[in-house]
Amino acid sequence: MPDIPWTTPTAPAPDAEVYLMASRFETRTLLDAVRFFLKAPGIVRQIRKAPGAHGAALRARVFGRTFYTLSAWQDRDALYRFARSEPHRSSSRALAASMKDSTFTFWTAPAAALPITWPEAVRRLADADADADAEAEAERNR
Repeated sequence: MPDIPWTTPTAPAPDAEVYLMASRFETRTLLDAVRFFLKAPGIVRQIRKAPGAHGAALRARVFGRTFYTLSAWQDRDALYRFARSEPHRSSSRALAASMKDSTFTFWTAPAAALPITWPEAVRRLADADADADAEAEAERNR
């Protein structure tokens, strides 16, 4: 299945700092992956109209049941307003039970760094997974 390449709804000011989010979702079944992918175009259309959206992309590995998202926002509030708006809100709730695993990571960067590369996003997600594993291990050892 094709990826959805980086799109820039509203370019940030050249000297701005942007708020970034990368996510990785793994679905339980192939059917769940197809459902996830079929909801993606509606979410992309929503991002293209979302106030404060500076960019977004999707890497879809449907047969591997894994999806990566990457987005850039004016600030954290713009991202959260988007996440609470339709169709993202109802789509994420409908798909929650279909998820085997998910990881999120957030950071800021200068606007000049956009678009963020997939290797950078995947590295940050791997770091977030490692941090979560270390926290879980520490909790088990308490």
